[in-house]
Amino acid sequence: MAKRATDPNSQLRKGAKVVARSDLRDVPEGTAGRVILVNGMTWIRYWVRFDNGVYAGTLDRNVLATADEWKRHLAGEDVWGEQQATATKNGEAAADAAGDAGGGEGKATPSGTVVPQKLLDRSAAARARLAA
Repeated sequence: MAKRATDPNSQLRKGAKVVARSDLRDVPEGTAGRVILVNGMTWIRYWVRFDNGVYAGTLDRNVLATADEWKRHLAGEDVWGEQQATATKNGEAAADAAGDAGGGEGKATPSGTVVPQKLLDRSAAARARLAA
């Protein structure tokens, strides 16, 4: 069965007009752009040239919205409610699989990957040792 055009899991095509759903590095939320490259087989990633002159790569679909999705979001519809719940569950599963033994949930990167809090704590401790 074909996916609807507004399905949050639908793939974008090269040349598609998109909007940043959240703040990314040097790209504020709501900035329009255009997909310039689509790559990946099991995890589809996008390279986007935003209207503010920034090129961003390895972006997951859940940080990009089509113009129609963005308009519906601004109108107050819950466009991504189910997707956010799924992303949270996937992030928790990834943290569990990585062996996160307490210490918090971790932090999501702009591409949607969750870094377990245990690894963030290790990095902070190593930086503190090197600074001393």
